[in-house]
Amino acid sequence: MKKSMMSAIILMTIIILMASFDFSLDGSAPIAVPESARGGVLFICPAASGFWDWMAMGFGPFTRYIVMGFFFAAIVLTFMWGWALYQNLLKDSFNKDAFSKPWSFTKMLFWTAVVVILVLNTPNRYRTVAVSGNNNNWVLCENTSPGARVVNANLVHSK
Repeated sequence: MKKSMMSAIILMTIIILMASFDFSLDGSAPIAVPESARGGVLFICPAASGFWDWMAMGFGPFTRYIVMGFFFAAIVLTFMWGWALYQNLLKDSFNKDAFSKPWSFTKMLFWTAVVVILVLNTPNRYRTVAVSGNNNNWVLCENTSPGARVVNANLVHSK
């Protein structure tokens, strides 16, 4: 096995163990919640608007056109694969070269889709919440996150 693959396996194992046993490297003490309130509270933090939030908001008006372009490319890709298959069926032999362009286009389209999805859907999009009686921007966080606050779970709603 290659060294890079072994390193990735070791790092993933360390991450899984740290998450499973609540081990943290930042050293901040968790917020103490009374036993009577457990199960009825959530931890929220102020939503910090960073570079990725700014990027996602900038591309927001163009999301529909980006999705249309992606589906256009996916339909063209389907025809490319179909044409390569058809050419091989006509010749009644397998020609590997007929699939080189569709395969490279498939890889390019896949990784482009991954990057676009990551840019359009920032992590704050999925954890942003609204707190009743408070108009600030909040995100769900852990009890060890800096700036974490304890809020009654009934006051927290998804946006």
